[in-house]
Amino acid sequence: MKREISMESAELLYENWPGQFNTFSHMEFACSIPQSLFLISTLKENGQPNLCFHSWSCFGGDEGGYFAVMQNVSHSSHTYENIVRENEFCINFVSADYYSNCIATITHNSANDDEFAAGHFTAEKSAKIKTPRVREAFMTLECQLACNVDLTRKGINSMIIGRVLHASVDEKYIEGVDLRYGKKGFMFNIHEPADYATGQLDDTYVATLEVLGSYPELKNKPFGEQNYEQNMFL
Repeated sequence: MKREISMESAELLYENWPGQFNTFSHMEFACSIPQSLFLISTLKENGQPNLCFHSWSCFGGDEGGYFAVMQNVSHSSHTYENIVRENEFCINFVSADYYSNCIATITHNSANDDEFAAGHFTAEKSAKIKTPRVREAFMTLECQLACNVDLTRKGINSMIIGRVLHASVDEKYIEGVDLRYGKKGFMFNIHEPADYATGQLDDTYVATLEVLGSYPELKNKPFGEQNYEQNMFL
């Protein structure tokens, strides 16, 4: 039996804070699809570096280019203003070891704050753009703004698409799949998953991946022996 969830079913859920279902669609919490977490680095108008802890993204392309697609970039944020003004940004992937550092960039985000310093991150020169990248990141994508679309036309959030001009990867992570896809690699956002029995939203969780094996290894493995559990913490 499946629970059918419509775009009109927001009234079945309770917001954790006023206006939550205006900033985010209620489907965000009803579906709660895990997405990668990363730091977006940009430059403020006064020259101070800016960091934004972000999720809601996907990455892909073809022979014409590789693109970072970021949804839910708030029009009221420094990040949005900076990207639109400078036409560039960096996406910096850090491990969950830096989770508290990332949160510090949220709590110290005034126009005059150096958010690299607030998060105890080190700014380093990028290869193709003037926006600094995060030295502690195991992977960075340097991006040029390619598209800015307000999909809902509500003036709340934009989908920002960046053309990747350059990538840098820590050589230890190039050599090791376990590093990239384990507890020291990509971290994921599980955003307040909804319980439709009570209408309450749960906490936000952070997850890392567990590599089960390659496709040939999994092809003939009984389903019951396949462990799809994620490593959860916080």
